[in-house]
Amino acid sequence: MTDTFEAYILDHDGDNGLAGSVQTLTADALPDEDTRIRVLYSSVNYKDALAVRDAAPIIRGEVPMSPGIDLVGRVERSDSDRFRTGDLVIGTGWGLGENVWGGYTQLAKVDSSKLVPLPDGLSAKHAMAIGTAGFTAMLSVMALEEHDARPDGGEFLVTGATGGAGSMATAILASMDFDVVASTGSDDAHAYLKDLGASRIIDRGELSEGPERPMESGRWAGAIDAVGGKTLATIIAQLKRHASVASFGNAGGHELHTTVFPFILRGVNLLGIDSNTCPNARRIVAWERLAGILASETIESMIHSVVPLEGIDDVARQMLQSGVRGRVIVRVGS
Repeated sequence: MTDTFEAYILDHDGDNGLAGSVQTLTADALPDEDTRIRVLYSSVNYKDALAVRDAAPIIRGEVPMSPGIDLVGRVERSDSDRFRTGDLVIGTGWGLGENVWGGYTQLAKVDSSKLVPLPDGLSAKHAMAIGTAGFTAMLSVMALEEHDARPDGGEFLVTGATGGAGSMATAILASMDFDVVASTGSDDAHAYLKDLGASRIIDRGELSEGPERPMESGRWAGAIDAVGGKTLATIIAQLKRHASVASFGNAGGHELHTTVFPFILRGVNLLGIDSNTCPNARRIVAWERLAGILASETIESMIHSVVPLEGIDDVARQMLQSGVRGRVIVRVGS
C-alpha cells in the first residue's frame, strides 16, 4: 500500500513567483533523509508568512517544497540511533522550511541531526505555541544568564514585545521573577503584556530615534532586542555597568551606529543570538528549560489561533497586512 498524505506545497506559478496549495502526495515525493515523522503540529511565524505569500526570498531550496520552519511529530522510523519509533521530536532551524522541506506536511523525512526530543511535560501543541519564537527568546535569556544577569539586578528591557519572540521573552523573564519593561508601539497591547508579566510598558518611540549621547544614564540591567537599528544603539548607550543585550532581530534596520565607549567604559556586552544553527546540545537545554519555566496556562494564553493546512494562506495574509498578536499553530496531523 502506498502512503498518501496531505501537505501545503509551494511551487512556481508561471511568471508570478511562488504560490501554495494543499496537495495529496505519496511518500516518494519526500526528500531522502534518515528519519520519517508523522507531523502533528507546525506554526506560522512572520518568516513563514513571507514565504507563503512570496513576499521575500525566504525559500532557497528546490521547489516544489513544503515550507514551515517549525514542526513537532512522532517518529515512524529512523536510521539514526538517536531516535526510536514512537519518539516525539521537535524540528526548528537548520534551514527547515527554507532550504529543505519544513513542517507543513503530514508526513516528513528529516535529517536526524536537525531534531531534538520533545521534553517531558510539554505537549506537542504547546511546543509549537513556543516554536522558533520561544526557542530564540530562551536562548537570549540563557545568554544573559551566562553574563551574570539576575532577577534582583534591576529592570530588564524587551523590545518588539508584542511580536512572537518578544512576547515569549517577556513571559519567560517574568516567570523567572525578572522585572520586565516591555517596549511596544501598540497602544492596545498593554493589557496583553501585563498579563504576560510585564511590570511596566514604554512606547517604542523612547528608543527608536537613537541615543543623544554615546553614553546615557544607565537604565537597564539587561535587554532582549528584536528590533536592531537605532533602537539597539539606544539600548547599548543605556545599559548599566557590565549589563548585556541579547540581539536577534532587525525589524528597525540592520545597520548599527554606536561607539566603543559603552563597551570599554562600562563593560557592557552585545550578545548575538542565532537560533537557526544553534548546536543540538544547547537546543536540548533550551527546550528543557522552556518546559520547566512556562506554565501551560501562560502558553495557552499566547495562542492566537489553531488552523488547518487549508488556513495557512489566510493567516499568512493577515499576518503581513495587519499583524497577528500571539502564536498561530497549524494542526497538521489528521
